[in-house]
Amino acid sequence: MNDMAINEQTADALQQRGERNGHLVIIGGHEDREHGKEILTRFVELSGGADARIVVITAASQVADQMWEMYDNAFGDLGVSNRTHLELTSRQDANSEETVRLVAQATGIFMTGGDQKRLLALIGGTALDAEMHAALKVRGATIGGTSAGASAMSGHMLAQGRTDLLPEKGSVSLGAGLGFLHRVVVDQHFSERQRLSRLLSVVAQNPYLQGIGIDEDTALIIERGVGIEVLGEGAVTVV
Repeated sequence: MNDMAINEQTADALQQRGERNGHLVIIGGHEDREHGKEILTRFVELSGGADARIVVITAASQVADQMWEMYDNAFGDLGVSNRTHLELTSRQDANSEETVRLVAQATGIFMTGGDQKRLLALIGGTALDAEMHAALKVRGATIGGTSAGASAMSGHMLAQGRTDLLPEKGSVSLGAGLGFLHRVVVDQHFSERQRLSRLLSVVAQNPYLQGIGIDEDTALIIERGVGIEVLGEGAVTVV
């Protein structure tokens, strides 16, 4: 898979053009936010440490204020003073100059859990979407997503699907994701919610895709054009 393969030539080319390698931090959900915060600590490190400028996007959630409070406290505990809640209630918000300005200044962009369909309905194809791609690919920013935010990372996104004991044709449907990864589909809460059959169904129906299942409190970290890292308590399953 090109996005996950070690490719030093790509990394050198980026550096020669003055571009930095961005990172994706794809989290299976329920990451530790109160104790050691291993995954969030790594996200902050990749975003610039104490000097990081972090924007939290809560568009996937219907309880945005509660979600923001949780991550505001977590990132504050990790020493980040420059943290902003990007609360979006419409596509107009996602196309606003202020939204684009905040994301253009961010070194870390974090998408919370909730419903990935709601997230894409609000930001897919907007100026915010375009600015996030520029942040990752040109400025070398770090983009993180947990649960729904993780599913939205790839170009093909799990929209809905039952969790059955056996794979079943037609049991899963896909939608358009944000496209930070290509030719993969990401599932989260993977082992905890027994989603192997669901991911097998996706890959069987779409053999051009590779499936990635990420357990809770576990992150797959991808450095563009360089390689991957797995962090946390669980596993990452590749189908």
